[in-house]
Amino acid sequence: MKTILLPQLHVFLAVARLKSFRGAARELGVSTAAVSKSVRQLEEQLRVVLLTRTTRSVALTEAGRRLVEDAGPGLGQAIAALQGVSAQPGEAVGRLRLSVPRTAVPFLITPVLPTFRARHPRVEVDIVIEDRLVDVVAEGYDAGVRLSEFLERDMVQVRLTGPFRFVVVGAPGYLERHGTPERPEDLLHHPCITLRSQTTGTPYAWELERGRRNWRVPVSGGVATNDEQTSVALAAEGLGLAYVFEPAVQEQLRSGRLVRVLEAYAPTVPGFFLYYPSRAQRSGPLRLFVETAKEFVAKKG
Repeated sequence: MKTILLPQLHVFLAVARLKSFRGAARELGVSTAAVSKSVRQLEEQLRVVLLTRTTRSVALTEAGRRLVEDAGPGLGQAIAALQGVSAQPGEAVGRLRLSVPRTAVPFLITPVLPTFRARHPRVEVDIVIEDRLVDVVAEGYDAGVRLSEFLERDMVQVRLTGPFRFVVVGAPGYLERHGTPERPEDLLHHPCITLRSQTTGTPYAWELERGRRNWRVPVSGGVATNDEQTSVALAAEGLGLAYVFEPAVQEQLRSGRLVRVLEAYAPTVPGFFLYYPSRAQRSGPLRLFVETAKEFVAKKG
């Protein structure tokens, strides 16, 4: 038997559903003659009569009824699936999966995503918030956002922010009770809210710098967390000093709930970057997201 062409079956199902050649022609946007020809070709391939027609009506034969019952749902699902993944000229369709650290969300994702979604509503965006280092290829991401010093050399990098500092902060009440550290070594005598790695569970040493000299201070204290926002909230309550991404505490610094200490030793990092394996592998949705992010960065600059 010759291969049954899906367009012919699609036309037949439209006639069967509407019980009209003319109605099917209007729905499909073709001529009545073209509809009649498709049904005739399908009947010739199957060697059965599928429809009985008069000048006033169209009815299914037993073979036609069986074909509608057996093929109709499957073809409908196939057509719906094709429509779901198809795109109009200039339209983006697909999925974008990003790995993003929590601290980057309010500065990169929240301001960029509304514009991106308004332009490309058929792109599904999946944002996974995680502070661990992620192999975007092995774990099925299109791209990730991280600080540049954490990126492999074979990754394409797109700058998303300017440089910023990490600072040590404490509440005024805490500093009144415990004093203000003057040198990095003084942190060893202060209760510090330690941050633990989400990958290994080990506490981070606080990195400080001044000129060419660098310090990695193995701080300790009565509280540890793997979430920077929690460390900021606890520091504001006077439980200890915290080491934080400076833009994340601007509101607390302006209000006076937190105060910078050891500011002369605050290290500067290059900023956040979007990274992905290579330009050759970049998906359409990712390319469009990169364009939108670059526009946002240019406006801020």
